[in-house]
Amino acid sequence: MHAWEAIQKSIEYIEENLTQEIQIEELASIAGLSPFYFQRLFTRLAKKPVCEYIKLRRLAQAVNELKGKEVRILDIAINYGFSSHANFTRAFKETYGITPEEYRTGKIHLNQFVKPELVLNYVMVDENVPLITDGIVIEVKRKKLEVPRSYIGIAREIPIAELMGGTTTSVSVTGKLWDDFHSVKSEIPYLVKGGNEFGALYIGEAKEGHCIYMAGAEAEYGASAEGYSTFELPAAEYLICGFEAENFEELTNSAVYKAQTFMERWMREHHLTTTDFAGEMYYPSTAEYSYLEHWMIPVSTK
Repeated sequence: MHAWEAIQKSIEYIEENLTQEIQIEELASIAGLSPFYFQRLFTRLAKKPVCEYIKLRRLAQAVNELKGKEVRILDIAINYGFSSHANFTRAFKETYGITPEEYRTGKIHLNQFVKPELVLNYVMVDENVPLITDGIVIEVKRKKLEVPRSYIGIAREIPIAELMGGTTTSVSVTGKLWDDFHSVKSEIPYLVKGGNEFGALYIGEAKEGHCIYMAGAEAEYGASAEGYSTFELPAAEYLICGFEAENFEELTNSAVYKAQTFMERWMREHHLTTTDFAGEMYYPSTAEYSYLEHWMIPVSTK
């Protein structure tokens, strides 16, 4: 067994026992390692110390329960190992910047710490070969866009850290941006009926450490709308990372991070980088799955 496989076994055990007491010695035994070496290896591969990782994953699951209002916040806190409402609130606010009460009563999207799938750091596939792991399907392909496309939406400057996903925790700026777009989408002229929604990411005039993100939808070519931003997807050959998950929430949370993790390594292995633009092409969800594509223009590093 490879070292990463041993750590993945402990990660799966943690995920299945988040409401139970978890001992480091038990995790080390599952991984077949000494407690000392287990903790060192876990931190290196999971990017967090063991206890911090468990806390973040417990908070992520608590967030899911807070979406409903049937269970008291105190009961959720106790269920996930927090000794009191006050301790839970303190940990929640330190992690997300808001309280559990604020999250429950407001329509707020949160960036979560995602359970890693370590195989994505070690397995490689060719173009047009699907990779299936942990309930998601990832595939890299190329597509030539013969004619440019136009998109109209709302653009804002956002921190680049917001786009790292999976390893940072905060209120989601892009989630709020998409909510704002959807609230006015029906009022925006020139949008193509049935056209794809599209998230455009580019540097533009953003200050250091930030970028411009536009949440929008396909429009008639060359169209613009007063009070809204426009983006043209140029005719070019694109490298596309397509991925699907069981539902839209899974797609835009953990699946995005896992696809991003895989694609960064795939690009390095193939000696490629990209221009300062990237796009997210959204497709309508079905009862069976949700699907999203990352579009980028590849540039050789050789």
